[in-house]
Amino acid sequence: MKPLVLLVLLAIVGSLGKALFEMSSGPEHSVHMMRALSWRIGLSVVLFAGLFVGHYFGWMATNVTH
Repeated sequence: MKPLVLLVLLAIVGSLGKALFEMSSGPEHSVHMMRALSWRIGLSVVLFAGLFVGHYFGWMATNVTH
């Protein structure tokens, strides 16, 4: 599960970097920037939902000691 989470986090950061590059390229690239930001939001939602589902089904171990 950890490699998958890391991969999605890297994809989120990469999408954010692409949006930054498109934003600095000028206003004619605004459609590409919006597409990259939409991908970032979608990947973030997928990661958040995946973490909840993984915790619910016990696919992720929690290191809680009492």
